[in-house]
Amino acid sequence: MTRVPFIVIDGRLYRWKDILELRRAQLAAAGAAEASQLALFATLHDDRRPPAERTASGRYLQPGLFDNQVTNKGERTMTTRGRMV
Repeated sequence: MTRVPFIVIDGRLYRWKDILELRRAQLAAAGAAEASQLALFATLHDDRRPPAERTASGRYLQPGLFDNQVTNKGERTMTTRGRMV
């Protein structure tokens, strides 16, 4: 069985070669656009937080500055992370 050089889309005939050329050009343009995307900020800074504070789970597990805060009356208070002390 021989290949048909045309495809019918919405009642119109299109050549397979033309469709493939357009698709290759489309992929090349998308690749060029992706490579030339600019950074959101002009300079990207290093994360200088301690290693435990760089992730949400690390911040939750490690104690913070105000975690063991006690009031003057000796009552337990709620920490900044929602835990009772």
